[in-house]
Amino acid sequence: MHKPVKSGLKSALLVTVAAAALCSIVPARAADDMTQERLLNPDKEPGNWIHHHKNYSATRFSSLKDINKDNVKNLKVAWTMHLGGVEGGGIWTHGGLEGTPIVENGMMYVTDGWGSVYKIDAHGGKGTLLWKMDPKTDHDWAGAVACCGVDNRGIALWGDLVISHTLDGRLVATNKETGQVAWQRQVANPDKGEVITGAPLIVKNMAITGVAGAEYGIRGWIAATDLATQKEVWRTYTIPGKDEPGSDTWKDNNDSAASGGGSTWVTGSYDPSSDTLIWGVGNPGPDWDNQYRPGDNLYTDSSLGLDAATGKIKWHYQHTPNDPYDYDSVAENVLVDVAGPNGASQKLALEADRNGFAYAIDRTSGKFMWGLPFVKQVTWTKGIDAESGKPIEYDPKTPVQRYNAAVTPSRDNKVTDICPGNMGGKNWPPTAYNPELKLWYIPVIESCNRITVEEAVPDKLKAREFWTGGGPSQPVRITGSVTAIDVTTGKQAAKFETPFPNLGGILATPDLVFSGQPSGEVQALDGKTLQKLWEFNTGGGVNAPPMTFSVDGKQYVAILVGMGGAWDKWFVDATPELKKMQPGSMLYVFGL
Repeated sequence: MHKPVKSGLKSALLVTVAAAALCSIVPARAADDMTQERLLNPDKEPGNWIHHHKNYSATRFSSLKDINKDNVKNLKVAWTMHLGGVEGGGIWTHGGLEGTPIVENGMMYVTDGWGSVYKIDAHGGKGTLLWKMDPKTDHDWAGAVACCGVDNRGIALWGDLVISHTLDGRLVATNKETGQVAWQRQVANPDKGEVITGAPLIVKNMAITGVAGAEYGIRGWIAATDLATQKEVWRTYTIPGKDEPGSDTWKDNNDSAASGGGSTWVTGSYDPSSDTLIWGVGNPGPDWDNQYRPGDNLYTDSSLGLDAATGKIKWHYQHTPNDPYDYDSVAENVLVDVAGPNGASQKLALEADRNGFAYAIDRTSGKFMWGLPFVKQVTWTKGIDAESGKPIEYDPKTPVQRYNAAVTPSRDNKVTDICPGNMGGKNWPPTAYNPELKLWYIPVIESCNRITVEEAVPDKLKAREFWTGGGPSQPVRITGSVTAIDVTTGKQAAKFETPFPNLGGILATPDLVFSGQPSGEVQALDGKTLQKLWEFNTGGGVNAPPMTFSVDGKQYVAILVGMGGAWDKWFVDATPELKKMQPGSMLYVFGL
């Protein structure tokens, strides 16, 4: 499971350009170098957005308040910029935009779906493209095993470098000033069905990488690369090897753990007080035939706490053992400190799971604290146990779980409808948390769908081919919402219904919530009531989260617009109006 890396491991997998030579051409200003001190203290730079999730705690909350509920009605387009990356590849007709812009001192860095990085000068109330780095990803090779779209969710900054991933599995370091590649290394292996879609997380001098590919029978992992030596520091597998802790939760004779899934394709969180990475883990494989892989199937559908220095797993919490629904727990964990019932401070990790329940766990131990449904309809279980947080029907002595047997896909129940559907009550789009209001905002998919099971046998397991044990179809209409949870009570505080699923994510400011719709609208809601206060139709499907920044003393809200991902391939029949949305690739920036 946890694999320390030996010093003699092959390092130069791709051509490396000397960073020192590049820096000598255009030296980076020392004041703009990204340091661990700055990453630990993003609140000291309120006008910047220097983490993928705004901070290590993944709150996606900005204290900027020049744009507020009193004047947001006056928000208008400040400037726009066309980007590339619309072209398709592999099984995908086009790329999409799911990234979060990073802004440092008026300089913005964004990616398109194919991992090209754009540096844009946002000074002067307009956007000026300074450079574009195209990593030359092999579109057909990588696109053929990108389960759920041609996507890249953004970059990170370290020193004078821009750190990014490519769909074909590379970690790329680009000189911030010149746009020239300083070095790159292969981290994931598309030959086995591994790709990378998530933004890197920088901790100390390491870039932390997750992997996608559970639907291709991979064995999931999280890996750390030393940015100074360009070598791997550690790699922790989310599926235990034989005789490792958790290996006894794979009870079959098929060696199913070797292809057990557990991908980690969303950017995690970091708690510096305990030097702990907190990362979500995806579904087991094959997705729907859980009889092929009896047992709880650790550490799939779990939140993991890992020692940042070594990658060793400190604790885990599993949400849906022996998952037969494709209910990933890959979502970001939001780290919050709140007063408990007796007044003592609780250190929580909040995760909105694809199974339709919102969870709070103790991030020092992995202990379940509270949970509640955040979608309107849950049929796969009658509820979760108040003490353990496990589904009420869960039986640890039963190797193959049936939960609500009437709707659970199985070899004996091959066609059935589940709620929420397999895309989840929430998919990858990130939540946001307002520490002043103590409200946690979830981008919700209100859904049900039909699952058809196909019995998995070892002979069907082949590299770079789907390993799912069945598949979904769409019998019913899918809508969405923004749902607010009061984290002091663990109860729903407000809900803003939307005609389409929320496929982009959330931004929170002191009194506002921003989000977008796949039908093109960007919206601002009242932070307490979720009443809609402002809306602008971009004309393109929104599949990315908004962010905010300030430059030249003025606050802006930015969002990437360009529908991609899996929706129009597998789920659009449940939202037929979205069939008219055309592929696009546009950055919108709004200001007063």
